Amino acid sequence: MRELLPVIGSSVFFDLLKSILLLLILLIARTVLVRWIKGNHTLTIDAKRRWIVTARNSMVLGLFVGLVVIWAHELEAFAVSLVALAATVVLATKELILCWSGAALRVGGGVYGVGDRIQLGTYRGVVLEYDVFATKLLEIGPGQTSHLYTGRTVVFPNSLLFGNPLIKESPSQEYGLYVLSVPLQSTDDWQAAEQALLNAAKVECASFMDQMGRQMKLLEQRNLLEAPSPEPRITIQLPEAGRIHLVLRFPAPDRGRSRVEQAILRRYLIAVRP
Repeated sequence: MRELLPVIGSSVFFDLLKSILLLLILLIARTVLVRWIKGNHTLTIDAKRRWIVTARNSMVLGLFVGLVVIWAHELEAFAVSLVALAATVVLATKELILCWSGAALRVGGGVYGVGDRIQLGTYRGVVLEYDVFATKLLEIGPGQTSHLYTGRTVVFPNSLLFGNPLIKESPSQEYGLYVLSVPLQSTDDWQAAEQALLNAAKVECASFMDQMGRQMKLLEQRNLLEAPSPEPRITIQLPEAGRIHLVLRFPAPDRGRSRVEQAILRRYLIAVRP
């Protein structure tokens, strides 16, 4: 290493001498050329001004090109060092950069705001606050189908927005369509259970069916799509041998669906009680 220092030092010294010599040559050339242009009586004043400006700009360009050529080796070494430093910084701050990018995505795309009910990966709850690093939720659970507050807060980094699908459970509407599943054994009277569940849903949802219908019409006109019927409906699923799931889709107020869901389940259980 010590043997290389004199070599490097002499190389820089010679490059410096070359740069000074180039600068002197260009200054002398520019001075001679400007004097010749000023003393040329065949040129008009405007032509002289244009030629002088062109000569000065050409000299500056020549100086820049010459310096790049002279210092090419040193610039190459500096560029390699700069790239290595940039790569190190990016690797060390990768998570921070992803968090900032996630915050930019949230702001630019209007993904969610305070008060929205969202689900991101395994995290689910109401947005309490957010910043450039993370988002804080008031957790809803237990599980992915319950609508009760657990009393806990969840904080996740904004970088998760790039690796997980975001579900916004609270659209900007007063009412929404929601789903609950009732499991049965294959030996149960699933037809009677289906009718009891559907009747329970119709009774509990009857008070706001008109408002829900008007909202669906507005949604259809605003988004130019065919809105689904708000009437309660049941589909049958067979998740495994010997099991039947009755999946009920029902309308409910966005901020009262837990109450409606529990009322439907209670009415259903009373109806199917032996």
